[in-house]
Order: sequence, then structure tokens, then C-alpha cells
Amino acid sequence: MPVPLPPALASFVDLLSCPMCGAPLHPDRGSLRCPAGHTFDISRHGYVSLLTGTRATSGDDAAMARARDRFLATGSYAPIRRTVADLAAGTAPERNTVLDVGCGTGYYLAGVLDRLPGARGLGLDTSVRALRATARAHPRAAAATWDVFRPLPLADGMADVVLDVFAPRNPSGFHRVLRPGGRLVVVRPTARHLRELRGRVPGMVAVDPAKEDRLHTALAPFFEAADTERVEYSTPLTGPEALDLVGMTPSARHLNGADLAGRGLLPDQVTVSVLATAYRPR
Repeated sequence: MPVPLPPALASFVDLLSCPMCGAPLHPDRGSLRCPAGHTFDISRHGYVSLLTGTRATSGDDAAMARARDRFLATGSYAPIRRTVADLAAGTAPERNTVLDVGCGTGYYLAGVLDRLPGARGLGLDTSVRALRATARAHPRAAAATWDVFRPLPLADGMADVVLDVFAPRNPSGFHRVLRPGGRLVVVRPTARHLRELRGRVPGMVAVDPAKEDRLHTALAPFFEAADTERVEYSTPLTGPEALDLVGMTPSARHLNGADLAGRGLLPDQVTVSVLATAYRPR
């Protein structure tokens, strides 16, 4: 039996383009199809599979997605979520189309949609496990599989806001899909972010000290910074929360959580430190 088109996804169909030929997509018996016959299935979990061929990365696996969902549900990153929503709203709270690239489980996208009652949102990610959560994160959140390093399968100027929170970036692609006067919101860690974990847990991925310079170099041809907020605070952690925090990071792929807990390496609090910047397209 065909999967019905989720209402949130239905609101985006006119903005999606076929990733194989660039033609418009339309609903067709549990899938999206272009006039050339290229077909993309809608999962029973509510997202559409647009990726074809070999994926550059698999994104979060099932364990990482569950850890991310549990940790974010504690509210430990709520100040980051509020800052993202404030920057996304900017001076125009009527902004109505939000694209979250590398959306994970949809936590930040849902926060922006709560802040913008009339907005619709689309989350893109390579992880089907994470997108299951995104598709149910908010009634106005749609979800689709996509790799940020490929040309975005979206119409020019379709987005009022593009979110990039702890995710890879595609500056030229973001510029193309963002309307003139829109906003790109980028969140990235500072060198102090999770320093207690990095100081105690061998194998934790470090923050590259050249990260800010590389970000500026990559974005400068397409965007100019409009507003930057530093969000920094200390948050307590229970043992399970510390395990989930490690488990939702790329470090989880080569660290054993049970071993970390048994050796007493997990801290009972961490420093959260990020920079969040709203950019205007040039």
C-alpha cells in the first residue's frame, strides 16, 4: 500500500527538484517522481529518499541517533537552540521557509519553527536513522536524505533561512537556494567546547584551531556576517548523559562507552562553548 504524503513534505514538493535531471518533482503513489520517470520513495517513517548511488558518508548510525535524541531531550543544549531561533528570526519574524542542512534529529529546526509560527521547515541529512526523528520533531518539519557536498536538489532562492548547526557546509549551494535578504545561521564549537571531555577522554576529536579562518575563507565570497553570538556555559552531567554526549559525537565511532564509564573518565560537568553567526548573502 502506498505511503501517504506527509503534510509537512507536501508543502515542500513545489520547491524540490529531481537530483538526477533537475526537473520538478510531483507526488505519485507513495513516492516523488519527475517527468522523466526518476522516482524517489517516501519512507513509512515520513522522510523522502533523494540520495542515489554511493553515499559519501552514512551520518549518524542508529546508536548515535538515539544518543543524540536522549541528550538533547535533557535541555543541556537549549541555550544554543534559543540562540539559533533568535538569529533565524532576525528582524523579520515572518520568515516562512527554513532549510536545515545536516539537521540530525531535527532539534534545532523544531526550535526555529516554534519561534516562527507561520514557517515551514525541511531538514536534510545523510542519516536515515536521524531523519526518522526529524520527520516527527515538529508538525511543520519535513525531512529528506541528502549529502551537503552534492548540489542541493532545491529551487533557486527557495529558502528564507538556512541553518548549519555543527554540520559541514556548502557555501555556493547555500547561496543559491537562499533568497536575497535571507539568512544563513552557522553554529560551530570554540576551542573551549567540551574541554573537560577532550582533556580526560583519549580519542575525542579535537577542535581544529584553524576552524574559524577556514570558515571565513569559505564563506567570504558568498556571505557577510551580520550578527555573532557567543554561547558559553557549564552544564552538569549524570553518568548516562555523559555517555550520550560522547555517543552522539563522531568520536563514538572509535570509543567504547562502557569502558569509559568503568575507568571513571567521564566528567560530571562540561563547558558548552559555541559561536553562532547570522550571515547575509552578498
